[in-house]
Amino acid sequence: MEKRANGKGSEEGNGEKARWLELKEGPEWSVMKKWQGLVKHSVLAQATRQEVLGLYRRIFRLARKWQAASGQMEDTIKEKQYILNEARTLFQKNKNLTDADLIKQCIDECTARIEIGLHYQIPYPRPVSVTPANL
Repeated sequence: MEKRANGKGSEEGNGEKARWLELKEGPEWSVMKKWQGLVKHSVLAQATRQEVLGLYRRIFRLARKWQAASGQMEDTIKEKQYILNEARTLFQKNKNLTDADLIKQCIDECTARIEIGLHYQIPYPRPVSVTPANL
């Protein structure tokens, strides 16, 4: 434990506290607490649990800072709302997964959607091309 200037000690976990306090500012805090409680009692391993919660926090931070490619305020608001709604819906839908392979697949899909959204500046999922011959 190291000593601060005021004489009180600080633990290494204070970085985590600072990140949680940052999240408390937004409306997503109640959803985060709810999700944290649901994941806490599930079968997920601790590392996977932290990875999932980290992705959830990353999505909400991304939504908070999101700017539409068009630069229009209306588009930005719509896209931010879409990001938040999509994240809540998908995380709630998948909260009871216990199969490690399915959980890993969802984590990979989430990470890919984040990266694609950041790269192309669109929050929507990548459209899949289907030719009439494949129908």
